[in-house]
Amino acid sequence: MLKENEGASETVAQELIELYDELMGLQEKTAFWSPVPTCTNVHIVIGDSFAGSMKLALRELGVEETHKLISLRENYAIGPLSLNSSEGRMERSNWFRNNIIGGFEDYDGFENEYNQLLGKIDLIPEDAGIIIWTSSNACEQVGLRHAVHLLRGKPNAISVLDACVICEELYNRPDAFITYRHSGEIASQKLREAVTRLDSKRTLNSAEIQQLEREWKDITEQSESLRIWSDNAVLEVPADYYDQYLLEKLDDLRPPAGDKGFLKSARLIGEALGYCEQYIGDSYFEYRLRELIYEGVLEIKGIPAGMRYYSIRRKQKKVDL
Repeated sequence: MLKENEGASETVAQELIELYDELMGLQEKTAFWSPVPTCTNVHIVIGDSFAGSMKLALRELGVEETHKLISLRENYAIGPLSLNSSEGRMERSNWFRNNIIGGFEDYDGFENEYNQLLGKIDLIPEDAGIIIWTSSNACEQVGLRHAVHLLRGKPNAISVLDACVICEELYNRPDAFITYRHSGEIASQKLREAVTRLDSKRTLNSAEIQQLEREWKDITEQSESLRIWSDNAVLEVPADYYDQYLLEKLDDLRPPAGDKGFLKSARLIGEALGYCEQYIGDSYFEYRLRELIYEGVLEIKGIPAGMRYYSIRRKQKKVDL
Protein backbone atom coordinates (compact mmCIF):
# COMPACT_ATOMS: atom_id res chain seq x y z
CA MET A 1 0.00 0.00 0.00
CA LEU A 2 2.81 2.40 0.88
CA LYS A 3 4.58 1.58 -2.37
CA GLU A 4 1.53 2.22 -4.50
CA ASN A 5 0.38 5.40 -2.73
CA GLU A 6 3.30 7.79 -2.84
CA GLY A 7 2.53 11.05 -1.11
CA ALA A 8 -0.07 9.44 1.16
CA SER A 9 2.30 7.61 3.50
CA GLU A 10 1.03 9.29 6.69
CA THR A 11 -2.55 8.23 6.07
CA VAL A 12 -1.58 4.72 4.97
CA ALA A 13 0.73 4.28 7.96
CA GLN A 14 -2.11 5.17 10.33
CA GLU A 15 -4.39 2.68 8.58
CA LEU A 16 -1.72 -0.01 9.01
CA ILE A 17 -1.45 0.84 12.72
CA GLU A 18 -5.22 0.44 13.12
CA LEU A 19 -5.09 -2.84 11.19
CA TYR A 20 -2.29 -4.06 13.47
CA ASP A 21 -4.40 -3.27 16.53
CA GLU A 22 -7.30 -5.29 15.10
CA LEU A 23 -5.13 -8.26 14.12
CA MET A 24 -3.59 -8.38 17.58
CA GLY A 25 -7.04 -8.67 19.07
CA LEU A 26 -6.75 -5.55 21.20
CA GLN A 27 -10.46 -5.21 21.75
CA GLU A 28 -9.93 -3.08 24.83
CA LYS A 29 -8.67 -0.28 22.57
CA THR A 30 -12.06 -0.17 20.87
CA ALA A 31 -13.97 -0.33 24.16
CA PHE A 32 -11.81 2.46 25.58
CA TRP A 33 -13.34 4.99 23.17
CA SER A 34 -16.97 4.23 24.03
CA PRO A 35 -18.77 7.05 25.91
CA VAL A 36 -18.54 6.94 29.71
CA PRO A 37 -20.46 8.93 32.38
CA THR A 38 -17.48 11.24 33.01
CA CYS A 39 -16.81 12.24 29.42
CA THR A 40 -17.43 15.86 28.43
CA ASN A 41 -17.39 15.49 24.64
CA VAL A 42 -18.34 12.75 22.20
CA HIS A 43 -17.03 12.92 18.63
CA ILE A 44 -19.00 11.16 15.91
CA VAL A 45 -16.97 10.49 12.77
CA ILE A 46 -17.67 8.67 9.50
CA GLY A 47 -15.21 6.06 8.30
CA ASP A 48 -12.47 3.92 9.87
CA SER A 49 -9.61 5.97 8.42
CA PHE A 50 -10.88 9.21 9.93
CA ALA A 51 -11.65 7.44 13.20
CA GLY A 52 -8.04 6.24 13.45
CA SER A 53 -6.67 9.73 12.84
CA MET A 54 -9.10 11.28 15.32
CA LYS A 55 -8.15 8.81 18.05
CA LEU A 56 -4.49 9.61 17.53
CA ALA A 57 -5.16 13.37 17.57
CA LEU A 58 -7.14 13.12 20.82
CA ARG A 59 -4.37 11.05 22.43
CA GLU A 60 -1.71 13.53 21.36
CA LEU A 61 -3.77 16.36 22.84
CA GLY A 62 -4.05 14.41 26.10
CA VAL A 63 -7.86 14.56 26.23
CA GLU A 64 -8.67 10.90 25.56
CA GLU A 65 -10.14 10.42 29.07
CA THR A 66 -12.83 13.08 28.60
CA HIS A 67 -13.25 13.02 24.80
CA LYS A 68 -14.77 9.80 23.47
CA LEU A 69 -15.51 8.68 19.93
CA ILE A 70 -18.19 6.85 17.96
CA SER A 71 -17.42 5.77 14.41
CA LEU A 72 -20.08 5.27 11.74
CA ARG A 73 -18.36 2.72 9.52
CA GLU A 74 -20.75 2.78 6.56
CA ASN A 75 -19.92 4.07 3.09
CA TYR A 76 -23.16 6.03 2.86
CA ALA A 77 -22.48 6.97 -0.78
CA ILE A 78 -23.36 3.50 -2.03
CA GLY A 79 -25.98 0.81 -1.49
CA PRO A 80 -29.57 0.90 -0.19
CA LEU A 81 -29.95 2.96 2.98
CA SER A 82 -33.20 1.90 4.62
CA LEU A 83 -31.38 1.43 7.91
CA ASN A 84 -34.38 2.32 10.08
CA SER A 85 -35.80 -1.22 9.84
CA SER A 86 -34.40 -4.73 10.07
CA GLU A 87 -35.79 -5.42 6.59
CA GLY A 88 -33.97 -2.40 5.20
CA ARG A 89 -30.73 -3.42 6.87
CA MET A 90 -31.07 -6.91 5.42
CA GLU A 91 -31.56 -5.34 1.97
CA ARG A 92 -28.33 -3.37 2.40
CA SER A 93 -26.45 -6.41 3.65
CA ASN A 94 -27.63 -8.46 0.66
CA TRP A 95 -26.71 -5.71 -1.81
CA PHE A 96 -23.15 -5.56 -0.50
CA ARG A 97 -22.80 -9.33 -0.45
CA ASN A 98 -24.00 -9.56 -4.06
CA ASN A 99 -22.10 -6.61 -5.52
CA ILE A 100 -19.10 -5.59 -3.41
CA ILE A 101 -16.06 -7.83 -2.95
CA GLY A 102 -15.37 -8.05 0.76
CA GLY A 103 -18.91 -6.88 1.57
CA PHE A 104 -21.05 -8.14 4.43
CA GLU A 105 -20.76 -11.90 4.66
CA ASP A 106 -24.03 -12.34 6.52
CA TYR A 107 -26.91 -10.30 7.81
CA ASP A 108 -26.40 -11.37 11.43
CA GLY A 109 -22.93 -9.83 11.52
CA PHE A 110 -24.21 -6.58 10.03
CA GLU A 111 -27.14 -6.47 12.44
CA ASN A 112 -24.90 -7.11 15.44
CA GLU A 113 -22.59 -4.27 14.43
CA TYR A 114 -25.56 -1.95 14.01
CA ASN A 115 -26.89 -2.86 17.45
CA GLN A 116 -23.46 -2.15 18.95
CA LEU A 117 -23.62 1.31 17.37
CA LEU A 118 -27.03 1.93 18.95
CA GLY A 119 -25.63 0.79 22.29
CA LYS A 120 -22.80 3.35 22.08
CA ILE A 121 -25.30 6.11 21.29
CA ASP A 122 -27.25 5.15 24.43
CA LEU A 123 -24.08 5.47 26.53
CA ILE A 124 -23.66 9.19 25.77
CA PRO A 125 -24.20 11.11 29.06
CA GLU A 126 -26.85 13.85 28.95
CA ASP A 127 -24.45 16.70 29.72
CA ALA A 128 -21.78 15.76 27.15
CA GLY A 129 -21.37 17.90 24.06
CA ILE A 130 -21.72 16.00 20.77
CA ILE A 131 -19.59 16.98 17.78
CA ILE A 132 -20.42 15.42 14.40
CA TRP A 133 -17.57 15.72 11.90
CA THR A 134 -18.45 15.90 8.22
CA SER A 135 -17.13 17.26 4.93
CA SER A 136 -18.26 17.93 1.36
CA ASN A 137 -18.94 14.42 0.09
CA ALA A 138 -22.01 12.21 -0.04
CA CYS A 139 -20.64 9.62 2.39
CA GLU A 140 -20.04 12.03 5.26
CA GLN A 141 -23.03 14.25 4.53
CA VAL A 142 -25.41 11.29 4.60
CA GLY A 143 -23.57 10.06 7.69
CA LEU A 144 -24.23 13.41 9.35
CA ARG A 145 -27.94 13.03 8.71
CA HIS A 146 -27.97 9.46 9.97
CA ALA A 147 -26.14 10.53 13.12
CA VAL A 148 -28.72 13.24 13.80
CA HIS A 149 -31.45 10.64 13.33
CA LEU A 150 -29.75 8.24 15.77
CA LEU A 151 -29.46 11.05 18.34
CA ARG A 152 -33.16 11.93 18.18
CA GLY A 153 -34.67 12.42 21.61
CA LYS A 154 -31.35 13.01 23.34
CA PRO A 155 -31.07 16.37 25.14
CA ASN A 156 -27.41 16.96 24.27
CA ALA A 157 -26.17 19.99 22.37
CA ILE A 158 -25.12 18.90 18.86
CA SER A 159 -22.47 20.72 16.83
CA VAL A 160 -21.17 20.07 13.32
CA LEU A 161 -17.57 20.70 12.24
CA ASP A 162 -15.83 20.25 8.88
CA ALA A 163 -12.21 19.20 9.46
CA CYS A 164 -11.40 19.52 5.74
CA VAL A 165 -12.46 23.17 5.61
CA ILE A 166 -10.66 23.96 8.88
CA CYS A 167 -7.40 22.35 7.74
CA GLU A 168 -7.55 23.96 4.31
CA GLU A 169 -7.99 27.39 5.94
CA LEU A 170 -5.13 26.72 8.39
CA TYR A 171 -2.51 25.18 6.16
CA ASN A 172 -3.16 26.01 2.50
CA ARG A 173 -1.00 28.65 0.83
CA PRO A 174 -1.12 30.03 -2.71
CA ASP A 175 1.97 28.03 -3.64
CA ALA A 176 1.14 24.86 -1.71
CA PHE A 177 -2.35 23.61 -0.99
CA ILE A 178 -4.42 20.45 -0.58
CA THR A 179 -8.09 20.09 -1.43
CA TYR A 180 -9.44 17.27 0.72
CA ARG A 181 -12.22 15.09 -0.65
CA HIS A 182 -12.93 13.36 2.66
CA SER A 183 -11.83 13.66 6.27
CA GLY A 184 -9.89 10.38 6.19
CA GLU A 185 -7.21 12.09 4.08
CA ILE A 186 -6.21 14.44 6.92
CA ALA A 187 -3.03 13.59 8.85
CA SER A 188 -3.43 13.42 12.63
CA GLN A 189 -1.06 16.32 13.34
CA LYS A 190 -3.20 18.64 11.23
CA LEU A 191 -6.36 17.22 12.74
CA ARG A 192 -5.11 18.14 16.22
CA GLU A 193 -5.41 21.81 15.36
CA ALA A 194 -8.95 21.31 14.06
CA VAL A 195 -9.92 19.69 17.39
CA THR A 196 -8.59 22.71 19.29
CA ARG A 197 -11.20 24.82 17.48
CA LEU A 198 -14.07 23.26 19.46
CA ASP A 199 -14.56 26.47 21.44
CA SER A 200 -15.70 28.23 18.26
CA LYS A 201 -18.25 25.59 17.28
CA ARG A 202 -21.91 26.49 16.82
CA THR A 203 -24.74 24.37 18.22
CA LEU A 204 -27.46 23.22 15.84
CA ASN A 205 -30.88 24.69 16.60
CA SER A 206 -34.10 22.65 16.61
CA ALA A 207 -35.10 23.75 13.10
CA GLU A 208 -31.74 22.62 11.67
CA ILE A 209 -31.99 19.28 13.44
CA GLN A 210 -35.50 18.71 12.13
CA GLN A 211 -34.38 19.56 8.60
CA LEU A 212 -31.50 17.07 8.77
CA GLU A 213 -33.86 14.40 10.08
CA ARG A 214 -36.28 15.04 7.18
CA GLU A 215 -33.44 14.77 4.71
CA TRP A 216 -32.36 11.47 6.25
CA LYS A 217 -35.90 10.13 5.85
CA ASP A 218 -35.94 11.22 2.20
CA ILE A 219 -32.61 9.51 1.55
CA THR A 220 -33.80 6.22 3.06
CA GLU A 221 -36.69 6.22 0.58
CA GLN A 222 -34.48 6.64 -2.49
CA SER A 223 -34.31 3.72 -4.89
CA GLU A 224 -30.85 4.24 -6.42
CA SER A 225 -27.67 2.69 -5.00
CA LEU A 226 -25.32 5.63 -5.68
CA ARG A 227 -25.23 9.16 -4.25
CA ILE A 228 -23.13 12.24 -4.93
CA TRP A 229 -22.76 15.62 -3.23
CA SER A 230 -23.67 18.50 -5.54
CA ASP A 231 -24.83 22.08 -4.92
CA ASN A 232 -24.83 21.45 -1.15
CA ALA A 233 -27.26 18.56 -1.45
CA VAL A 234 -27.17 14.76 -1.55
CA LEU A 235 -28.36 13.58 -4.97
CA GLU A 236 -29.18 10.04 -6.02
CA VAL A 237 -27.81 9.09 -9.44
CA PRO A 238 -28.12 5.94 -11.60
CA ALA A 239 -25.87 3.00 -10.74
CA ASP A 240 -24.04 3.39 -14.07
CA TYR A 241 -23.34 7.10 -13.48
CA TYR A 242 -19.55 6.56 -13.60
CA ASP A 243 -19.42 3.88 -16.30
CA GLN A 244 -18.56 6.28 -19.12
CA TYR A 245 -16.01 7.98 -16.88
CA LEU A 246 -14.30 4.62 -16.28
CA LEU A 247 -14.26 3.83 -20.00
CA GLU A 248 -12.75 7.22 -20.82
CA LYS A 249 -10.02 6.68 -18.23
CA LEU A 250 -9.36 3.24 -19.72
CA ASP A 251 -8.96 4.77 -23.18
CA ASP A 252 -6.53 7.38 -21.82
CA LEU A 253 -4.21 4.84 -20.17
CA ARG A 254 -1.45 2.97 -21.99
CA PRO A 255 -1.44 -0.78 -21.33
CA PRO A 256 1.92 -2.55 -20.81
CA ALA A 257 3.64 -3.64 -24.01
CA GLY A 258 3.13 -7.25 -24.95
CA ASP A 259 -0.05 -7.73 -22.91
CA LYS A 260 -2.45 -7.56 -25.86
CA GLY A 261 -3.96 -4.29 -24.69
CA PHE A 262 -5.01 -5.60 -21.26
CA LEU A 263 -4.64 -3.23 -18.30
CA LYS A 264 -4.66 -4.20 -14.63
CA SER A 265 -8.03 -3.25 -13.19
CA ALA A 266 -6.30 -1.85 -10.08
CA ARG A 267 -4.39 0.58 -12.32
CA LEU A 268 -7.62 1.86 -13.87
CA ILE A 269 -9.42 2.13 -10.54
CA GLY A 270 -6.48 4.03 -9.04
CA GLU A 271 -6.62 6.48 -11.93
CA ALA A 272 -10.38 6.88 -11.57
CA LEU A 273 -10.08 7.53 -7.83
CA GLY A 274 -7.29 10.03 -8.32
CA TYR A 275 -9.23 12.26 -10.70
CA CYS A 276 -12.80 11.82 -9.43
CA GLU A 277 -14.12 14.93 -7.72
CA GLN A 278 -16.47 12.84 -5.59
CA TYR A 279 -15.52 10.43 -2.81
CA ILE A 280 -17.06 7.11 -3.86
CA GLY A 281 -14.55 4.44 -2.90
CA ASP A 282 -12.62 1.89 -4.94
CA SER A 283 -15.05 -0.96 -4.22
CA TYR A 284 -17.85 0.74 -6.16
CA PHE A 285 -15.65 1.39 -9.19
CA GLU A 286 -14.56 -2.25 -9.11
CA TYR A 287 -18.23 -3.32 -8.99
CA ARG A 288 -18.98 -1.23 -12.08
CA LEU A 289 -16.01 -2.73 -13.96
CA ARG A 290 -17.44 -6.20 -13.36
CA GLU A 291 -20.85 -5.01 -14.59
CA LEU A 292 -19.22 -3.70 -17.80
CA ILE A 293 -17.60 -7.12 -18.23
CA TYR A 294 -20.93 -8.90 -17.76
CA GLU A 295 -22.55 -6.55 -20.28
CA GLY A 296 -19.90 -7.38 -22.89
CA VAL A 297 -18.40 -3.88 -22.99
CA LEU A 298 -15.09 -5.08 -21.55
CA GLU A 299 -13.05 -8.25 -21.83
CA ILE A 300 -11.33 -9.84 -18.87
CA LYS A 301 -8.10 -11.77 -18.34
CA GLY A 302 -7.83 -13.36 -14.93
CA ILE A 303 -10.30 -14.04 -12.14
CA PRO A 304 -12.57 -11.22 -10.80
CA ALA A 305 -11.91 -12.15 -7.17
CA GLY A 306 -10.46 -8.69 -6.52
CA MET A 307 -9.03 -5.83 -8.51
CA ARG A 308 -5.48 -7.19 -8.20
CA TYR A 309 -6.36 -10.48 -9.88
CA TYR A 310 -7.60 -9.48 -13.32
CA SER A 311 -6.97 -7.17 -16.25
CA ILE A 312 -9.43 -5.61 -18.67
CA ARG A 313 -9.61 -4.09 -22.14
CA ARG A 314 -12.30 -2.85 -24.51
CA LYS A 315 -14.24 -5.65 -26.18
CA GLN A 316 -12.42 -6.61 -29.38
CA LYS A 317 -14.31 -7.24 -32.60
CA LYS A 318 -13.77 -10.71 -34.01
CA VAL A 319 -12.26 -10.79 -37.47
CA ASP A 320 -13.60 -13.45 -39.85
CA LEU A 321 -10.85 -15.37 -41.65
